[in-house]
Amino acid sequence: MAPRDGNPLPLLRVRGPSMVPAVRDGDVVVVRYGAVPKAGDVVLVRWAARPGQLSVKRAREQRGSGLWQVLGDNQFGSTDSRTLGPAEVLGVVRWRLWPRPGRLR
Repeated sequence: MAPRDGNPLPLLRVRGPSMVPAVRDGDVVVVRYGAVPKAGDVVLVRWAARPGQLSVKRAREQRGSGLWQVLGDNQFGSTDSRTLGPAEVLGVVRWRLWPRPGRLR
């Protein structure tokens, strides 16, 4: 699924502490929409229960076509698959551009 403007590498600003320390509140990241995730990747997801909300989480285990068990790196500050079930992966977060540039792993 590509973003509405057709740009396959959009910039997104992360909100919240769920992925600390890999990604922090306010970080700007680049997402590769349609990229095939693998376990351990940081991914952009949405849940059926919250279709208007996008979240950045870490892919743990594939649960079906496009659905993954995803967890926040900060287990004490994350709402993730432990609460909401498997999530639909929209893309893989490839880089953090600001304020700490670098490739995500």
